[in-house]
Amino acid sequence: MIITTTPNIEGKKIVEYKGIIFGEVISGVNFIKDFAAGLTNFFGGRSGSYEGELIEAREAAISEMEKRAASLGANAVIGVDIDYEVLGQGGNMIMVTASGTAVVVE
Repeated sequence: MIITTTPNIEGKKIVEYKGIIFGEVISGVNFIKDFAAGLTNFFGGRSGSYEGELIEAREAAISEMEKRAASLGANAVIGVDIDYEVLGQGGNMIMVTASGTAVVVE
């Protein structure tokens, strides 16, 4: 499956539009990651624990979007956009949404 942020795929012709699709993931961030991130914030540097959580959530959202595209008979997703949102009381959850247009290309 071709997945791209562009509105078309070079060298490919879009022959059918299947519709807008989404992949959503909500991931909780636990106390230990919060504590480690707090230390990083105090001393400076990057928060590997939060970065890892974001990477996993983004990959899961893209995978979910890809599965939904395949279930519609698409072989590509164009115009992909990834959105991040903090949820929950105290901001302890991350929502990642991947969206795009499922298409058939040849």
